[in-house]
Amino acid sequence: MTTETTPPAALPGKRSSLISWRVVGRVAMALFLLFGALAVGALLGLALSFRNLPDVRQLKSFKPSEPTRITDIAGQPIAIVRGEANRQVVRLANISPYLSRAVLAIEDDRFYEHSGIRIDTLLRAAVANFMEGRTVQGGSTITQQLIKNLFLSPERSLDRKVAEAVLALRLEQSFDKKQILEMYLNQVYWGHSYYGIETAARGYFDKPAKNLNLAEAALLAGMLRAPEVYSPVRNLNKTIVRQRVVLDRMVELGWITKAEADKAKLTKLKVARSKSLFTLTKAPYFSTYVIQELIRKYGRDSVLKGGLRVQTSIDLRLQNIAEQTVKRAAVSLRDRRVSQLALVAMDPRTGYIKAMVGGVDFNKSQYNRATQAARQPGSTFKPFVYYAALASGRYTPDTPIDDSPACFGGYCPKNYDSRYWGGMTVRYALAQSRNVPVVKIANSLGMNQVILQARRAGLTSPLEPYLTTAIGAGGLSPLELARGYSAFANGGYRITPTAILQVTDQQGNILEQNLPVREHTLKSGSVKLLNSMLMGVVSGGTGTAAQLNGGRPVAGKTGTTSDWRDAWFAGYVPQLVTVIWVGNDDFHKPLVRSTTGGTYVAPVWKAFMDQALKGQPVLPFPGYEPAKPDEKADKEAKSGTSDEEAPKPRRRRRHRAAPPVDAEAAPAAPSTPSPAAEPAPAAPSELPPQQPQEPSP
Repeated sequence: MTTETTPPAALPGKRSSLISWRVVGRVAMALFLLFGALAVGALLGLALSFRNLPDVRQLKSFKPSEPTRITDIAGQPIAIVRGEANRQVVRLANISPYLSRAVLAIEDDRFYEHSGIRIDTLLRAAVANFMEGRTVQGGSTITQQLIKNLFLSPERSLDRKVAEAVLALRLEQSFDKKQILEMYLNQVYWGHSYYGIETAARGYFDKPAKNLNLAEAALLAGMLRAPEVYSPVRNLNKTIVRQRVVLDRMVELGWITKAEADKAKLTKLKVARSKSLFTLTKAPYFSTYVIQELIRKYGRDSVLKGGLRVQTSIDLRLQNIAEQTVKRAAVSLRDRRVSQLALVAMDPRTGYIKAMVGGVDFNKSQYNRATQAARQPGSTFKPFVYYAALASGRYTPDTPIDDSPACFGGYCPKNYDSRYWGGMTVRYALAQSRNVPVVKIANSLGMNQVILQARRAGLTSPLEPYLTTAIGAGGLSPLELARGYSAFANGGYRITPTAILQVTDQQGNILEQNLPVREHTLKSGSVKLLNSMLMGVVSGGTGTAAQLNGGRPVAGKTGTTSDWRDAWFAGYVPQLVTVIWVGNDDFHKPLVRSTTGGTYVAPVWKAFMDQALKGQPVLPFPGYEPAKPDEKADKEAKSGTSDEEAPKPRRRRRHRAAPPVDAEAAPAAPSTPSPAAEPAPAAPSELPPQQPQEPSP
């Protein structure tokens, strides 16, 4: 017989308890998985976002933006060219220890202890900002501030703060503390467009950063919180209050004594005002010319931000003389309706530009007439014709030529006075700037030959092969004309006008170095003869107003266009060529009639050259070697006579200025009408009053 056993029934209370724990476990597991997934997702997202953060190791080759600094030939500053940041980078060793300590005391006193971030200051700043409802503390270390300046935007967000902390940790792993502090002090903004401590020190106190004293260092350190608010230029009293906070903090940290702090508080601060540290300060036309050349070679960004160091050829002493000369001449020539002048001075031995003035007032007009204006040179072009004649071997200074009416295919040149003086020598024709003789010579040579010789001297502008070019048609700038005349002054060498001598980068590496470039392109003997003829222009021709003090030998040529729009004087001594142009930018406003280069421009040239050559030796022109003083004395002792009494050695005929002769050279060929004519000085008394000039085509 079997017995059936029935299992006992479960207790209701225990059953419900089991179900509850199962539900709780499942919910807990679900929540764990959910939060875990969210956490993993957040970490993955954060990790992916960190992958896009910049690589701090690139700072090892980082070059802070720095302005280009331009100096004269002796190293004196003439201009600073910058973009937005005016900065000069220096090493930490060249920064005052007072400044480093003051900055650390007020910005990050545990800089040498943390690893890039400080949790305590971040929490303290967060609490203070929450309590105030606004940002009252930053909490960032110097490392974080550097990261923010270099890599991040100024927005206030949690993402940016986390990125800042991550990059700060990475930066501390890649650089040591001194490197980080050096980068920070060269990067931060100190107000008034001063970036970096060196620029700030020179801007506010007119001294390098290494020479800052404790009082000055504390003042600058206090400015970092709000550079424009605590500017000593705008509110010195508020800045001093902030300075004392810095000094007290340094005492509290034990970095200076109370006595040192008290002494610093009593130190009288001499804050520099109105510093033109980042503008064109001197020689603005020349500086602009150099800047344009730099941008052409290196690009705009390199010039504005690359920190180039540029040594130029300019001589500030001569430049100042040139600017004052132009300024005075602009006033004295106002009644001649002269509104603009340009001056270029160049060393013919090297091609170095020593002075350049491109106009009367740079602030009113930045157009550089010394380099950009192509004006008719008038009779200043004639020396190139005469050189071609001498170099051909068919003419000497004493070759006879006839100043008489002549026509060439319908073109009949006229002289300034509309008169003809008859027979004369080539030398005399140049000295008196007669137009007809030079046109006859150009016609006999052929204008292609004249242009060829002008090219060999250094002229590069378009020159048409017409006879009018012989008396100054076409267009040349004062700089180009100075280059051409340099070939006469140096004995026949074509030079390259040079404004930039050397360019270096921020590290001192030489990017460019320009040594004198000379090419012997003209015949030395012919140049010597031409120099003697051009000296005659000044000693007894149209350029007598250019005679220098002390009887210094001078060669030169006057120039005036027939439409009274341009007047010139181009002259030289062996060590300096100077070209001056006067006129108006508006071609419809000519000068007063009779405003000639010999009468009005030559005196301006003399005024500049007398000052520029003061204290400079009198050098012989190429091919002219004067006797040494002891040799001269020996000759006088032997002969028993002085220079005035001694018989002159017989010289070859071509070296002697001959009186006018009755002879004529009359070759002819067709050409175009002439636009220019050169005025001569006072003509012989029997000539009638001045006649109207030949009209311009």
